[in-house]
Order: sequence, then structure tokens, then C-alpha cells
Amino acid sequence: MSSRVSVYWTSDRIMKLIIGIVLTGVVIWSLDYLSAVLLPFFVACFVAYMLQPLVNLNRKWIWHGSRILAVIATLLEVAAVIAGVVYMFLPSVVSEVNMLSGIVSEFSSGRRPMPEGYKALFDYIDRYFDYGNIERFMDLQHVDTLLSRGSSLVAESLDIVMHTLEWLLALIYIVFILMDYEQIMRGFKLIIPRKYRAQGMAVVHDVEMYMNHYFRGQGVVALCAMVFYCIGFSIVGIPLAIPLGILVGILYMIPYFQYVTIIPVAIVCFIFSLGGTVEFWPELGKCCLVYLVSQSICDYIITPHIMGKEMGLNPAVILLSLSVWGYLLGIIGMIIALPVTALIMTYYERYISNPREENANRSKAEEHR
Repeated sequence: MSSRVSVYWTSDRIMKLIIGIVLTGVVIWSLDYLSAVLLPFFVACFVAYMLQPLVNLNRKWIWHGSRILAVIATLLEVAAVIAGVVYMFLPSVVSEVNMLSGIVSEFSSGRRPMPEGYKALFDYIDRYFDYGNIERFMDLQHVDTLLSRGSSLVAESLDIVMHTLEWLLALIYIVFILMDYEQIMRGFKLIIPRKYRAQGMAVVHDVEMYMNHYFRGQGVVALCAMVFYCIGFSIVGIPLAIPLGILVGILYMIPYFQYVTIIPVAIVCFIFSLGGTVEFWPELGKCCLVYLVSQSICDYIITPHIMGKEMGLNPAVILLSLSVWGYLLGIIGMIIALPVTALIMTYYERYISNPREENANRSKAEEHR
């Protein structure tokens, strides 16, 4: 009986593991090296993936089920929703931005006196950020350095134009990916060699399952969070409540990344408090209360019902995966961190942590043959 039990870590398995690690390293290095070019394409793939159910729904209502017409209808529907939101909230956003800019211009021109509570802060800034020191530092720079900076300014301007064109190209990516979505999926299956096609497609289906569960579930949670934050900031009465709430909802797609928005919220509260109608710390405290209430509702009520415990990840593992994948692949890594980590842990438990079960299943399959 013992002779029938094969040794798991054979030389063949070790070589396959080494080759797999090397190929994984090469892929990660290539993605990092080409991240600036690939980011618009990955964003387009993500948007197309999220819009695919809507395209399928439109095909059911369109005559002959034309996919091209369904894609056009989907893009028009999304554009109409975005235009409607902009039309509803743009006038109030513009007025609030003008109000904040007016407060800043009054203080910068000296037409409005500085509140007593902020004099110490501005004295600290004047003491350690002396404009005379900055001017003397600039005078000591060499002329050739200034000329090189001027040439670099032209180069940076060209880079900005090229990056803008790259993101406009992402819109074209979205259209073509949506039009050929089914063909792309079938073509991806043909890329895998026939010998490994069954095993490879099983991995693809697992990846699709985790992606479906995470992105669409997290999208619903992010939409609910967006509504809660917009309502909360509006009740508090800070300027730009709707844009800040929308920003929180967008960043909610990346776990724990929504807390970055505390910085712009604090800046808005600070500028608003300079007008003299509110105090900075009470206003910031109200905004923090909005974060506390909204996060409690999303984390303890909405997320368990929508996401459940399918991901099976500990909060410490979530933070670690976000840090590791964010360091390796930047924004793309932070977006795919949780589904990829859950997939890796599943395969680790299935094939490495419990190899005897795999060998038993393999021996049973051989006996049935």
C-alpha cells in the first residue's frame, strides 16, 4: 500500500515550481515596467467587465439581438446617467467652489482679518517657510540648471498631452472590448494548449467566480456607501458634499482606501471655517461622525448581506495583500488584491497544504479508468 503512495515533491514537481516562480516574476516585472501603458487598457477591461451584464440585458430588448446596437445603447445609457448627475449637481458645485475660492482670495489679499485661532498656525508657516529663503535659494542655482528645467517643462507638457491621449484611447478600448467580448473569451480559451486546456479553464472559471463575487458585490456596497456619505455630508452642511460623497464611493472599491478622502474633507472644512460661520474642529468632528456611522452601516449590515463571508480573508490578511499587491503593481494591484489573494489561498489549501487528498483523488480517478 505504501509503495502505491507517490512522493509529492518529486524532481519534476520541483522544476515545475521553479519555472512557475520564474515566469510569475517575469510577468510581474513586465507589468510593472509597462504599467503606464497597460493601466488604461486594464481600466477599460474592468469597465467593460462591469458593463457586460447591462449589454446582455439590452440585447434581450433589441431587435435581432444585435450586439453592436446593445453596446451603443449601453454607452448611451451610461452617458445619460452621468450627464443627468452632472446637470443636477453642477450648479451647486460651481457655486460652492466659487464661495470657497472667494474666502481664500479675501484672506490672501488681506481684505478679511485672520481669525485668532489660526494665527499661530500661519505664524508657524511663515517662520519655517520663509519666502525670502526660497528666493535666495533660487538665486544660487546655476543658469544651466534653470535652462534644463525649462526644457524639462516642455517635455513634461508633452507627457501630459500623451497621457491624456492614452486615457482617451481607453474609451476606444471599452467600445471594442464590449463589441468582441464573447469572441475574446473564446479566443482566450484557445490560447491555452490542448493538453492543459481543461485544467487551465478550471483556473479561469475560479478566477471568474472570485472576480464576479468581489467586483460586483463590492460595487453594490460602494454604491450604498456613496449614497450614505452624500446624505451625511449634506446633513453636516459642508461645501462640495455631493462630490466628496461620490469620491468616497469610488474609492470604496478598494478596501480601506476610502479613508484617504479624510484629507480633502479636512481641507474643505478648514477653508469653510475661515469664513467665520463655523469652527474647524466641530465641523471636522461632524464629518468624522459621518464616517463612523456610514462605515458601521456598510461594514456590519450591508457588506455581510451582499458579500457574505465568501472571500474568507482575515482583516490582517486583507491589509497585507493590499500592501503587497499595491507595492508590486500599484493601483492595478490594489484593485485585484483581494480576489487574487483569495484564489491563491484556495489553491494553496487544495494542492499544497493538503496534497494527500489530491493524491487520493488522483488514485481514485486512475482506478475508475
